[in-house]
Amino acid sequence: MSNNMVILDGGMGRELARMGAPFRQPEWSALALIEAPQFVRQAHDAFIAAGSQVITTNSYAVVPFHVGEEVFAKQGAELIALSGRLAREAADAAPTPVKVAGSLPPVLGSYRPDLFEPTKAKRLLSVLVDGLKDSVDLWLAETQSSVVEVELVREVLGNDPRPLWLSFTLKDELNENGEAQLRSGESVTDAVNAVLRLAGSAILFNCSRPEVMASAVREAREVATRHGSKLAIGVYANAFEPSDNKRGANEGLSDLRKDTDPKGYLSFAEEWVEAGATMVGGCCGIGPEHIAALSEKLGDRAHS
Repeated sequence: MSNNMVILDGGMGRELARMGAPFRQPEWSALALIEAPQFVRQAHDAFIAAGSQVITTNSYAVVPFHVGEEVFAKQGAELIALSGRLAREAADAAPTPVKVAGSLPPVLGSYRPDLFEPTKAKRLLSVLVDGLKDSVDLWLAETQSSVVEVELVREVLGNDPRPLWLSFTLKDELNENGEAQLRSGESVTDAVNAVLRLAGSAILFNCSRPEVMASAVREAREVATRHGSKLAIGVYANAFEPSDNKRGANEGLSDLRKDTDPKGYLSFAEEWVEAGATMVGGCCGIGPEHIAALSEKLGDRAHS
């Protein structure tokens, strides 16, 4: 594998469901942590075997939005710490170096920048950071819909020296100028400027349609270059049917599109790499078979 290309993992929730782990709404991927954590370890192992060089803690859904206030109050800290340990154990057992990214989700609701409330979000993020801090190599604030969300992440992390990756989710369609936008309506340029200002070491785009990612990568690369920065840029798209991509996080299981099989997803990923991405993986609906295709092809390209 090239030193310039990092292979991420895929979507934990769908993989747990595929494996037969306990899985339902609204708990989503958190249910396996509660009832059968061995499945979480198996999923991590499967992504590592497929070629993932970075795996993400299964902490995304361990927030009241998914598990409820009562469960979070009683078990949240314990479940978050467990998600960190399971990922750490899987990475430490891997035959090749694997880093653990601590997942810091949009704690008040995915795709909903309008629900963001800083005081409540800060309280929840603090629990996540405290539970993961002993297990992770880097922090991954993912599926962020607005700049203000990532500013709070940086505040909560304070002077933590570990790398901070900031990953944004994008609107389903490009604007009239062919540009990608955050779900808040802010521009990719706004996002890159925020990442640089907050001392982030990477900007990523995730849980969005594959078609909007290349534009975001190109703009991010152009802005970073203007700043004289070699900012790492990553992409991990989802596989939702376009008509289902607006579905709320707890409104049922979205259908998956047919053209994001491993071969089709690889074609999208090659476009992102051509645009300037240096990290690729997958979000909802992207499994170990997709990661294996990315790892094999991008590894071959690196040596050609």
